[in-house]
Amino acid sequence: MPTDYERELRDKTIALPQALQQIRSGDRVYASTNTQEPVGFLSALDSIADSVENVSVYSVGFEYPYDFLSDEDAIGHIGTRASFLDGTMRKAHSLHTVDFVPLNLHAWRERSEFNTHANVFVGAASPMDRHGYFRFSLGAGMEPDMALAADTVILEVNPKLPQVAGYTEIHISDVDYVYEYPHAPYERPQAELDDVSLTIGRHVASLVDDGATIQIGVGRITDAAATYLRDKNDLGVHTEMITTSMAQLAELGVVTGKRKTLLPRKIVAGFAIGTNELYDFLDDNPSIFLAPTSFVNDPANIARNYRMTSINTAIQVDLTGQVCSESIGHVQFSGTGGAADFAEGAIRSPGGKSIVALKSTAKNGTISTIQPFLNSGAVVSINRSDVDYVVTEYGVAALKGKTLEARAKALIAIAHPDFRDEMEARRREYQIW
Repeated sequence: MPTDYERELRDKTIALPQALQQIRSGDRVYASTNTQEPVGFLSALDSIADSVENVSVYSVGFEYPYDFLSDEDAIGHIGTRASFLDGTMRKAHSLHTVDFVPLNLHAWRERSEFNTHANVFVGAASPMDRHGYFRFSLGAGMEPDMALAADTVILEVNPKLPQVAGYTEIHISDVDYVYEYPHAPYERPQAELDDVSLTIGRHVASLVDDGATIQIGVGRITDAAATYLRDKNDLGVHTEMITTSMAQLAELGVVTGKRKTLLPRKIVAGFAIGTNELYDFLDDNPSIFLAPTSFVNDPANIARNYRMTSINTAIQVDLTGQVCSESIGHVQFSGTGGAADFAEGAIRSPGGKSIVALKSTAKNGTISTIQPFLNSGAVVSINRSDVDYVVTEYGVAALKGKTLEARAKALIAIAHPDFRDEMEARRREYQIW
Protein backbone atom coordinates (compact mmCIF):
# COMPACT_ATOMS: atom_id res chain seq x y z
CA MET A 1 0.00 0.00 0.00
CA PRO A 2 1.31 3.50 -0.81
CA THR A 3 2.04 5.71 2.17
CA ASP A 4 0.48 9.13 2.66
CA TYR A 5 3.81 10.63 1.57
CA GLU A 6 3.82 8.62 -1.63
CA ARG A 7 0.27 9.72 -2.42
CA GLU A 8 1.23 13.34 -1.75
CA LEU A 9 4.23 12.97 -4.02
CA ARG A 10 2.07 11.53 -6.77
CA ASP A 11 -0.42 14.39 -6.44
CA LYS A 12 2.36 16.99 -6.67
CA THR A 13 4.23 15.41 -9.57
CA ILE A 14 4.03 17.36 -12.83
CA ALA A 15 5.88 17.52 -16.15
CA LEU A 16 8.77 19.94 -16.75
CA PRO A 17 6.70 22.20 -19.08
CA GLN A 18 4.16 22.61 -16.29
CA ALA A 19 6.94 23.61 -13.90
CA LEU A 20 8.02 26.35 -16.29
CA GLN A 21 4.45 27.62 -16.45
CA GLN A 22 4.63 28.49 -12.76
CA ILE A 23 6.91 31.46 -13.59
CA ARG A 24 5.07 34.76 -13.96
CA SER A 25 6.18 38.22 -15.04
CA GLY A 26 7.88 40.10 -12.23
CA ASP A 27 8.76 36.93 -10.31
CA ARG A 28 11.92 36.63 -8.25
CA VAL A 29 13.16 33.09 -8.76
CA TYR A 30 15.87 31.47 -6.65
CA ALA A 31 17.63 28.53 -8.33
CA SER A 32 19.94 26.12 -6.54
CA THR A 33 23.48 26.35 -7.75
CA ASN A 34 26.66 24.61 -8.96
CA THR A 35 26.40 20.81 -8.61
CA GLN A 36 22.89 21.34 -7.29
CA GLU A 37 21.59 23.11 -10.41
CA PRO A 38 18.11 22.18 -11.68
CA VAL A 39 19.58 21.44 -15.11
CA GLY A 40 16.33 20.50 -16.83
CA PHE A 41 14.53 23.65 -15.70
CA LEU A 42 17.39 26.01 -16.50
CA SER A 43 18.01 24.39 -19.90
CA ALA A 44 14.40 25.11 -20.88
CA LEU A 45 13.98 28.50 -19.20
CA ASP A 46 14.79 30.47 -22.34
CA SER A 47 11.74 28.93 -24.02
CA ILE A 48 9.41 31.11 -21.91
CA ALA A 49 11.41 34.34 -22.32
CA ASP A 50 8.98 35.83 -24.84
CA SER A 51 6.01 35.25 -22.56
CA VAL A 52 7.34 36.90 -19.39
CA GLU A 53 8.86 40.23 -18.39
CA ASN A 54 11.17 41.30 -15.56
CA VAL A 55 11.82 37.82 -14.17
CA SER A 56 14.90 37.84 -11.93
CA VAL A 57 16.83 34.61 -11.36
CA TYR A 58 19.03 34.60 -8.25
CA SER A 59 21.93 32.18 -7.83
CA VAL A 60 25.50 32.03 -6.60
CA GLY A 61 26.41 30.95 -10.13
CA PHE A 62 25.84 28.27 -12.75
CA GLU A 63 28.27 25.78 -14.25
CA TYR A 64 26.49 25.18 -17.56
CA PRO A 65 26.07 27.77 -20.37
CA TYR A 66 22.28 27.88 -20.43
CA ASP A 67 20.65 29.72 -23.34
CA PHE A 68 19.04 32.38 -21.16
CA LEU A 69 22.52 33.44 -19.97
CA SER A 70 23.70 34.26 -23.50
CA ASP A 71 20.44 35.37 -25.16
CA GLU A 72 20.63 39.14 -25.42
CA ASP A 73 17.02 39.12 -26.63
CA ALA A 74 16.06 37.83 -23.18
CA ILE A 75 17.18 41.11 -21.57
CA GLY A 76 14.11 42.68 -20.01
CA HIS A 77 12.42 39.29 -19.91
CA ILE A 78 14.79 37.13 -17.85
CA GLY A 79 17.75 38.53 -15.94
CA THR A 80 20.18 36.87 -13.56
CA ARG A 81 21.83 38.06 -10.37
CA ALA A 82 24.88 36.08 -9.25
CA SER A 83 27.38 36.40 -6.41
CA PHE A 84 30.23 34.51 -8.10
CA LEU A 85 31.58 34.59 -11.64
CA ASP A 86 33.39 31.59 -13.12
CA GLY A 87 34.00 30.86 -16.80
CA THR A 88 30.33 30.51 -17.72
CA MET A 89 29.11 33.41 -15.63
CA ARG A 90 31.94 35.72 -16.70
CA LYS A 91 30.84 35.42 -20.32
CA ALA A 92 27.25 36.17 -19.38
CA HIS A 93 28.34 39.09 -17.21
CA SER A 94 30.20 40.62 -20.17
CA LEU A 95 26.93 40.46 -22.15
CA HIS A 96 25.12 42.13 -19.22
CA THR A 97 22.65 39.25 -18.96
CA VAL A 98 24.07 38.72 -15.45
CA ASP A 99 24.38 41.36 -12.74
CA PHE A 100 26.97 40.77 -10.02
CA VAL A 101 26.02 40.99 -6.33
CA PRO A 102 28.99 41.42 -3.93
CA LEU A 103 28.44 39.63 -0.65
CA ASN A 104 30.10 37.82 2.21
CA LEU A 105 28.36 34.46 2.34
CA HIS A 106 27.90 34.41 6.10
CA ALA A 107 25.69 37.51 5.88
CA TRP A 108 23.80 36.89 2.65
CA ARG A 109 20.43 36.87 4.39
CA GLU A 110 20.92 40.17 6.20
CA ARG A 111 23.14 42.23 3.94
CA SER A 112 22.52 41.50 0.27
CA GLU A 113 19.91 41.55 -2.45
CA PHE A 114 19.68 37.77 -2.02
CA ASN A 115 17.52 38.51 1.01
CA THR A 116 14.82 39.68 -1.40
CA HIS A 117 11.66 37.60 -1.06
CA ALA A 118 11.51 34.72 -3.56
CA ASN A 119 8.27 34.04 -5.40
CA VAL A 120 9.56 30.71 -6.69
CA PHE A 121 12.34 28.37 -5.59
CA VAL A 122 13.58 25.74 -8.06
CA GLY A 123 16.18 23.25 -6.91
CA ALA A 124 17.57 19.82 -7.67
CA ALA A 125 17.16 17.16 -4.99
CA SER A 126 17.72 13.48 -4.45
CA PRO A 127 14.59 11.24 -4.38
CA MET A 128 12.17 11.27 -1.46
CA ASP A 129 12.84 8.77 1.32
CA ARG A 130 10.23 6.75 3.21
CA HIS A 131 9.85 9.54 5.76
CA GLY A 132 8.86 12.05 3.07
CA TYR A 133 12.19 13.91 2.90
CA PHE A 134 14.19 14.97 -0.16
CA ARG A 135 17.81 16.15 0.19
CA PHE A 136 19.63 19.08 -1.37
CA SER A 137 22.37 16.57 -1.93
CA LEU A 138 25.48 18.61 -2.82
CA GLY A 139 24.51 22.09 -1.72
CA ALA A 140 23.00 23.40 1.49
CA GLY A 141 24.63 26.85 1.42
CA MET A 142 21.45 28.81 0.71
CA GLU A 143 19.05 26.17 -0.63
CA PRO A 144 17.12 25.04 2.50
CA ASP A 145 16.64 28.57 3.80
CA MET A 146 15.53 29.98 0.43
CA ALA A 147 13.19 27.07 -0.25
CA LEU A 148 11.38 27.43 3.06
CA ALA A 149 10.97 31.19 2.52
CA ALA A 150 9.61 31.02 -1.06
CA ASP A 151 5.94 31.20 -2.02
CA THR A 152 6.22 28.27 -4.44
CA VAL A 153 8.74 25.40 -4.20
CA ILE A 154 9.56 23.26 -7.24
CA LEU A 155 11.93 20.31 -6.96
CA GLU A 156 13.77 18.71 -9.86
CA VAL A 157 14.31 15.19 -8.54
CA ASN A 158 17.54 13.63 -9.77
CA PRO A 159 18.08 9.98 -8.79
CA LYS A 160 21.75 10.28 -9.77
CA LEU A 161 22.55 12.63 -6.89
CA PRO A 162 24.18 11.14 -3.77
CA GLN A 163 22.49 11.14 -0.38
CA VAL A 164 24.50 13.62 1.70
CA ALA A 165 24.03 14.24 5.42
CA GLY A 166 23.53 17.54 7.18
CA TYR A 167 20.99 20.35 7.06
CA THR A 168 19.96 19.26 3.59
CA GLU A 169 16.41 17.98 4.00
CA ILE A 170 13.12 19.35 2.76
CA HIS A 171 9.83 17.56 3.42
CA ILE A 172 7.19 16.81 0.80
CA SER A 173 4.74 18.91 2.83
CA ASP A 174 6.90 21.98 2.12
CA VAL A 175 7.02 21.30 -1.64
CA ASP A 176 4.43 22.41 -4.19
CA TYR A 177 5.56 20.68 -7.38
CA VAL A 178 7.92 17.84 -8.28
CA TYR A 179 9.22 16.52 -11.60
CA GLU A 180 12.00 14.04 -12.34
CA TYR A 181 15.03 14.84 -14.47
CA PRO A 182 17.90 12.33 -14.22
CA HIS A 183 21.25 13.96 -14.88
CA ALA A 184 24.83 13.08 -13.96
CA PRO A 185 26.14 15.59 -11.38
CA TYR A 186 28.45 18.24 -12.76
CA GLU A 187 32.08 17.16 -12.42
CA ARG A 188 35.00 19.52 -11.89
CA PRO A 189 38.22 17.62 -12.65
CA GLN A 190 41.27 18.05 -10.48
CA ALA A 191 43.83 20.37 -12.02
CA GLU A 192 47.12 19.05 -13.34
CA LEU A 193 49.82 20.22 -10.95
CA ASP A 194 52.79 22.10 -12.39
CA ASP A 195 56.15 22.49 -10.67
CA VAL A 196 55.47 26.04 -9.47
CA SER A 197 52.14 25.07 -7.90
CA LEU A 198 53.74 22.08 -6.20
CA THR A 199 56.48 24.27 -4.75
CA ILE A 200 53.90 26.72 -3.41
CA GLY A 201 51.84 23.83 -2.07
CA ARG A 202 54.84 22.49 -0.17
CA HIS A 203 55.44 25.89 1.43
CA VAL A 204 51.77 26.16 2.41
CA ALA A 205 51.70 22.67 3.92
CA SER A 206 54.72 23.53 6.07
CA LEU A 207 52.52 26.09 7.89
CA VAL A 208 49.77 23.58 8.75
CA ASP A 209 50.06 21.97 12.18
CA ASP A 210 48.95 18.47 13.10
CA GLY A 211 45.44 18.63 14.53
CA ALA A 212 44.57 21.87 12.70
CA THR A 213 41.17 22.40 11.16
CA ILE A 214 41.55 23.52 7.57
CA GLN A 215 39.67 25.46 4.94
CA ILE A 216 40.99 25.12 1.41
CA GLY A 217 39.86 27.23 -1.52
CA VAL A 218 39.61 26.00 -5.08
CA GLY A 219 42.39 25.84 -7.66
CA ARG A 220 45.68 24.31 -8.71
CA ILE A 221 47.68 25.79 -5.82
CA THR A 222 45.28 24.60 -3.14
CA ASP A 223 45.15 21.12 -4.70
CA ALA A 224 48.95 21.13 -4.59
CA ALA A 225 48.86 22.09 -0.90
CA ALA A 226 46.54 19.15 -0.23
CA THR A 227 49.11 16.84 -1.84
CA TYR A 228 51.68 17.83 0.79
CA LEU A 229 49.18 17.59 3.63
CA ARG A 230 49.22 13.81 3.32
CA ASP A 231 51.98 13.65 5.93
CA LYS A 232 49.88 15.46 8.54
CA ASN A 233 47.90 13.87 11.36
CA ASP A 234 44.32 14.30 12.57
CA LEU A 235 43.34 17.29 10.46
CA GLY A 236 39.78 18.57 10.66
CA VAL A 237 37.76 20.25 7.92
CA HIS A 238 35.51 23.29 8.24
CA THR A 239 35.26 24.79 4.76
CA GLU A 240 32.93 26.53 2.37
CA MET A 241 33.37 23.86 -0.31
CA ILE A 242 34.37 20.19 -0.08
CA THR A 243 36.71 19.25 -2.91
CA THR A 244 38.00 15.97 -4.27
CA SER A 245 41.38 16.58 -2.62
CA MET A 246 39.67 16.78 0.79
CA ALA A 247 37.91 13.47 0.19
CA GLN A 248 41.26 11.90 -0.69
CA LEU A 249 42.80 13.19 2.54
CA ALA A 250 39.91 11.74 4.52
CA GLU A 251 40.19 8.34 2.85
CA LEU A 252 43.93 8.32 3.57
CA GLY A 253 43.17 8.84 7.26
CA VAL A 254 44.75 12.31 7.33
CA VAL A 255 41.40 14.01 7.99
CA THR A 256 39.86 12.55 11.12
CA GLY A 257 38.45 15.57 12.92
CA LYS A 258 39.47 14.06 16.25
CA ARG A 259 40.89 17.31 17.54
CA LYS A 260 38.19 19.63 16.20
CA THR A 261 36.55 21.79 18.83
CA LEU A 262 33.38 22.54 16.82
CA LEU A 263 31.49 19.47 15.60
CA PRO A 264 34.34 17.01 16.19
CA ARG A 265 34.83 14.30 13.55
CA LYS A 266 32.45 16.08 11.18
CA ILE A 267 33.56 17.45 7.79
CA VAL A 268 31.62 20.70 7.80
CA ALA A 269 30.85 22.60 4.57
CA GLY A 270 28.22 24.52 2.66
CA PHE A 271 28.47 22.60 -0.61
CA ALA A 272 30.63 20.23 -2.64
CA ILE A 273 32.10 20.33 -6.14
CA GLY A 274 34.51 17.81 -7.60
CA THR A 275 34.71 14.47 -9.35
CA ASN A 276 32.65 11.32 -9.06
CA GLU A 277 35.29 10.13 -6.59
CA LEU A 278 34.14 12.93 -4.28
CA TYR A 279 30.45 12.21 -4.78
CA ASP A 280 30.97 8.52 -4.02
CA PHE A 281 32.79 9.51 -0.82
CA LEU A 282 29.94 11.82 0.24
CA ASP A 283 27.15 9.34 -0.43
CA ASP A 284 25.56 8.11 2.82
CA ASN A 285 28.68 9.20 4.76
CA PRO A 286 27.80 10.08 8.37
CA SER A 287 30.99 12.14 8.81
CA ILE A 288 29.65 14.81 6.41
CA PHE A 289 27.69 17.79 7.70
CA LEU A 290 26.47 20.21 5.02
CA ALA A 291 24.93 23.38 6.45
CA PRO A 292 23.92 26.89 5.34
CA THR A 293 26.75 29.34 4.76
CA SER A 294 25.09 31.60 7.32
CA PHE A 295 26.45 29.04 9.81
CA VAL A 296 29.49 27.60 8.02
CA ASN A 297 30.96 30.95 6.93
CA ASP A 298 30.20 32.87 10.10
CA PRO A 299 33.62 34.02 11.36
CA ALA A 300 32.45 33.49 14.95
CA ASN A 301 31.73 29.82 14.21
CA ILE A 302 34.92 29.38 12.18
CA ALA A 303 36.91 30.75 15.12
CA ARG A 304 35.46 28.07 17.41
CA ASN A 305 37.78 25.59 15.70
CA TYR A 306 41.13 25.42 17.49
CA ARG A 307 44.06 26.06 15.11
CA MET A 308 41.72 27.01 12.29
CA THR A 309 43.88 27.38 9.18
CA SER A 310 42.47 29.22 6.17
CA ILE A 311 44.21 28.60 2.81
CA ASN A 312 43.11 30.82 -0.07
CA THR A 313 44.50 31.96 -3.40
CA ALA A 314 44.69 35.45 -4.86
CA ILE A 315 45.10 37.41 -8.06
CA GLN A 316 47.24 40.15 -6.55
CA VAL A 317 48.77 41.24 -3.24
CA ASP A 318 50.19 44.68 -2.51
CA LEU A 319 53.22 45.52 -0.40
CA THR A 320 51.06 46.38 2.62
CA GLY A 321 49.38 42.96 2.52
CA GLN A 322 46.05 43.85 0.92
CA VAL A 323 44.67 40.93 -1.09
CA CYS A 324 42.62 41.00 -4.27
CA SER A 325 41.17 37.61 -5.18
CA GLU A 326 38.17 38.59 -7.29
CA SER A 327 38.94 41.24 -9.88
CA ILE A 328 41.56 42.15 -12.45
CA GLY A 329 41.70 45.88 -11.98
CA HIS A 330 38.12 47.09 -12.36
CA VAL A 331 36.95 43.95 -14.18
CA GLN A 332 35.04 41.54 -11.96
CA PHE A 333 36.63 38.09 -12.41
CA SER A 334 35.13 35.83 -9.74
CA GLY A 335 33.72 36.77 -6.32
CA THR A 336 34.67 37.18 -2.70
CA GLY A 337 33.21 33.77 -1.87
CA GLY A 338 34.35 32.69 1.57
CA ALA A 339 37.87 34.10 1.48
CA ALA A 340 37.20 37.07 3.78
CA ASP A 341 34.94 35.05 6.08
CA PHE A 342 37.53 32.36 6.65
CA ALA A 343 40.48 34.72 6.94
CA GLU A 344 38.69 36.63 9.69
CA GLY A 345 37.62 33.42 11.41
CA ALA A 346 41.13 31.98 11.27
CA ILE A 347 42.83 34.97 12.89
CA ARG A 348 40.25 34.88 15.70
CA SER A 349 40.85 31.18 16.33
CA PRO A 350 43.25 30.11 19.12
CA GLY A 351 46.39 29.11 17.24
CA GLY A 352 44.73 29.94 13.92
CA LYS A 353 46.44 31.03 10.71
CA SER A 354 45.25 32.97 7.67
CA ILE A 355 47.28 31.99 4.58
CA VAL A 356 47.14 33.45 1.06
CA ALA A 357 49.03 31.70 -1.73
CA LEU A 358 49.70 32.77 -5.31
CA LYS A 359 52.22 32.48 -8.10
CA SER A 360 54.74 35.31 -8.17
CA THR A 361 53.94 36.30 -11.76
CA ALA A 362 51.07 36.35 -14.25
CA LYS A 363 50.79 36.55 -18.05
CA ASN A 364 53.73 34.25 -18.74
CA GLY A 365 56.03 35.96 -16.29
CA THR A 366 55.53 39.49 -17.61
CA ILE A 367 53.66 40.87 -14.58
CA SER A 368 54.44 40.62 -10.88
CA THR A 369 51.46 39.59 -8.78
CA ILE A 370 53.05 41.46 -5.87
CA GLN A 371 52.73 45.19 -6.49
CA PRO A 372 53.32 48.37 -4.47
CA PHE A 373 49.55 48.91 -4.46
CA LEU A 374 46.64 47.00 -5.95
CA ASN A 375 45.78 47.96 -9.51
CA SER A 376 43.37 50.83 -10.03
CA GLY A 377 39.83 49.58 -9.46
CA ALA A 378 40.93 46.31 -7.86
CA VAL A 379 38.75 44.97 -5.07
CA VAL A 380 40.22 44.44 -1.61
CA SER A 381 38.89 40.94 -0.95
CA ILE A 382 40.83 40.34 2.28
CA ASN A 383 41.96 43.15 4.56
CA ARG A 384 45.69 43.31 5.23
CA SER A 385 45.06 42.94 8.97
CA ASP A 386 43.43 39.54 8.29
CA VAL A 387 46.46 37.99 6.57
CA ASP A 388 49.14 36.15 8.56
CA TYR A 389 51.16 34.62 5.71
CA VAL A 390 51.57 35.17 1.98
CA VAL A 391 53.19 32.35 0.02
CA THR A 392 54.73 32.17 -3.45
CA GLU A 393 57.10 29.68 -5.04
CA TYR A 394 59.93 31.77 -3.54
CA GLY A 395 58.93 31.23 0.06
CA VAL A 396 56.75 32.49 2.91
CA ALA A 397 56.23 36.10 4.00
CA ALA A 398 55.12 36.27 7.64
CA LEU A 399 53.06 39.45 8.04
CA LYS A 400 51.37 39.03 11.41
CA GLY A 401 52.20 41.89 13.77
CA LYS A 402 54.72 43.46 11.35
CA THR A 403 55.17 47.13 10.48
CA LEU A 404 54.41 48.27 6.94
CA GLU A 405 58.13 48.38 6.15
CA ALA A 406 58.72 44.87 7.49
CA ARG A 407 55.69 43.58 5.59
CA ALA A 408 56.85 45.16 2.36
CA LYS A 409 60.37 43.78 2.68
CA ALA A 410 59.05 40.30 3.44
CA LEU A 411 56.79 40.42 0.39
CA ILE A 412 59.56 41.71 -1.87
CA ALA A 413 61.69 38.76 -0.73
CA ILE A 414 59.11 36.29 -2.13
CA ALA A 415 58.42 38.26 -5.32
CA HIS A 416 59.92 37.03 -8.56
CA PRO A 417 63.62 38.03 -8.67
CA ASP A 418 63.06 39.95 -11.94
CA PHE A 419 60.81 42.43 -10.10
CA ARG A 420 62.42 42.77 -6.67
CA ASP A 421 64.59 45.81 -7.45
CA GLU A 422 61.62 47.60 -8.96
CA MET A 423 59.43 46.77 -5.97
CA GLU A 424 62.10 48.03 -3.54
CA ALA A 425 62.42 51.28 -5.51
CA ARG A 426 58.64 51.75 -5.45
CA ARG A 427 58.55 50.99 -1.74
CA ARG A 428 60.97 53.81 -1.06
CA GLU A 429 59.25 56.15 -3.51
CA TYR A 430 55.85 55.63 -1.91
CA GLN A 431 57.28 55.71 1.63
CA ILE A 432 55.93 52.32 2.65
CA TRP A 433 57.36 52.27 6.14
